[in-house]
Amino acid sequence: MKSAVIVFPGINRDRDMAMALARFTGSAPEMVWQTETALPPGLDLIVLPGGFSYGDYLRCGAIAARAPVMIAVRDAARRGVKVLGVCNGFQILIEAGLLPGALMRNASLHFVCRQVRLRVENNGTFLTRKLRRGDVVQAPVAHGDGNYFADPATLQALEGEGRVVFRYVEGTNPNGSINDIAGIVNRDGNVIGLMPHPENMIEALHGRTDCAPLFESLVSA
Repeated sequence: MKSAVIVFPGINRDRDMAMALARFTGSAPEMVWQTETALPPGLDLIVLPGGFSYGDYLRCGAIAARAPVMIAVRDAARRGVKVLGVCNGFQILIEAGLLPGALMRNASLHFVCRQVRLRVENNGTFLTRKLRRGDVVQAPVAHGDGNYFADPATLQALEGEGRVVFRYVEGTNPNGSINDIAGIVNRDGNVIGLMPHPENMIEALHGRTDCAPLFESLVSA
């Protein structure tokens, strides 16, 4: 499995993601700086990691979505290459038009850093195939703008087409996301965005290993 992690100024979870990918795939991902105009050939997976690209100026992910490398990421996504965006990466995917909706300021107006519980709503994706629908996993969140919103038509499509991948278990929604949505997938099934950080809940030193099956799913897919 050949993977790449896209690195933007202000991103701070790139090494966490790279270590997680190396742990499960057996090979280190390519680290691709945001000014590159081409991606390494033969990629199976592209990851946009978490952090604060460009200091979250303008809107979270808005500047990064217009970086040169994102033209190549869009082209790869159109060809069917799998793309995963975590936290700020999710924000970038939305700003780049690769996923629908918007991620707004947390309803509390505060940055939230804690554990949440996620229910798997769709276990047919490249990130959840090693889990069962209804399984609940624990994962950390760390964001100030994770409040997912979509207009009624988009929301109906997401729900009706089974494109909600993860939902915050009742009572653990940290940001006010509509319908407790924590992660979604595009219509073609090859682009996923989620706010929680699965790369930080995969080994004993993290306290739990709940998210290890997500990386096992990536390898399996």
